[in-house]
Amino acid sequence: MSTTTDSPPARPRRDRRPVGPLVFLLVLALAALGVWWKVLSDEGARAEADEAACATAAEAPPSLDPGTVSVRVFNATDRAGLANEVAAQLQQRGFVVDEIANDSSDREVTGTGEVRHGPRGSEAARFLALFLPGAGSFQDTRADARVDLVVGPDFTELTPPDQVASTLSPIASAEAACSEPV
Repeated sequence: MSTTTDSPPARPRRDRRPVGPLVFLLVLALAALGVWWKVLSDEGARAEADEAACATAAEAPPSLDPGTVSVRVFNATDRAGLANEVAAQLQQRGFVVDEIANDSSDREVTGTGEVRHGPRGSEAARFLALFLPGAGSFQDTRADARVDLVVGPDFTELTPPDQVASTLSPIASAEAACSEPV
């Protein structure tokens, strides 16, 4: 007889956790989390940019047909005939000029001029202000939509039509983007 100890064969341990697959799953979960974080932050940035564009479009002057804007042109300078010259240029651009005269108000006009309007003429005044850069704005209590363009001492010329169009084209595209359903 032999004196050997017969021990049963060693069995693999079942309580050992597979570290490699767990690390792989953890890295995969972190990568997925990073992708979703990027997607959601980009979406938020796009939404903020859209809101800013819509706010800019809302504050921007409207694009109106000049034939719908009724204007009175007043001269607040010492230069004779300036109101007639400006009125003729506005008529060539399609505006309806109701009256041409010297400014008889007691308001002091400085700079290139002033656009006067009532509450109903706010949009028309913002549109007309595109044609006279640097003009101030004054809202009075008139009930109609008529707008006064008062030419000031620093006036040199109206804004060229192509510059007005280039100012209005990005505004129109921003308004179109804002009105599209999401």
